[in-house]
Parts: sequence; C-alpha cells; structure tokens
Amino acid sequence: MKMHQKTLKALVGICFGLASLAVCAQSMKVTLAGSQEVPPVATSASGTGSIMVSPDGSVSGSVTTTGVDGTMAHIHEAPMGQNGPVIVPFAKTADSVWSVPAGAKLTDAQLQSLKSGNLYINVHSAANKGGEIRGQLKP
Repeated sequence: MKMHQKTLKALVGICFGLASLAVCAQSMKVTLAGSQEVPPVATSASGTGSIMVSPDGSVSGSVTTTGVDGTMAHIHEAPMGQNGPVIVPFAKTADSVWSVPAGAKLTDAQLQSLKSGNLYINVHSAANKGGEIRGQLKP
C-alpha cells in the first residue's frame, strides 16, 4: 500500500508540474482580415487560427483561410498599423491551411515584441503580394 501511495504522489507531482508548464505557455486565437493589412485590402477573404508560444520561445499552431488562394503565410514583427519583417515562415500543410514548421522559435527580443502586441500573421496572395489578410497576435 505504501508503494502505491508513493507512486501516486509522484504521478500527481508530475501532472501538477506539467499543468503548470501549460499555464505558462501563451495560446492565442487570431482572426485575419483584409481591413487589418497595411494598407487595408478590400477582400472577402478571411482566416482564423491558433498559435501557441512556450516560455522558451517555441512556436506551434496554424491558420486556416477562406476565400483566398494563399501563396505564403508568415509571422511578422511590427505593431498594428505598420509592416515589419518576416520572423517565422509558415508551411502550407493542406488546402487553405498554413502551419508553423517544427522547431520554429522566437528570440528573446521577439518574445518581448509578442508581449507588447507587436507580432502579426498575414497571408499573401498573387493579387496582394504584400499580404491579403492579416491578424495581430494578442497575448
């Protein structure tokens, strides 16, 4: 009986530890629209997604689009109303689905930009090479 109690306590400790790690990760829902592009784009296209950023900067997640034949998708670094450089390129993993590639990681400075609301996702198209739809990541 004592052996089972020790094992149970160890498992509870591990689960509690894992649960606390999950709380530390940033999970963000994002909605993409042409009106958020700079300059704004008149389009019926849209997108939604979920992005997870771990405390060490590891990034995962994806966005799904409708009404746009996307050519590229990325996470960029810039505040709302401004354009900025690509920091995480996405891979097209299915029709209208763009995913963060395995191993993607933000630098410490980029993590700080995320906390300040200065990262965004956009999806580019042949008609709108600079981006057709965009959504700011809000931690």
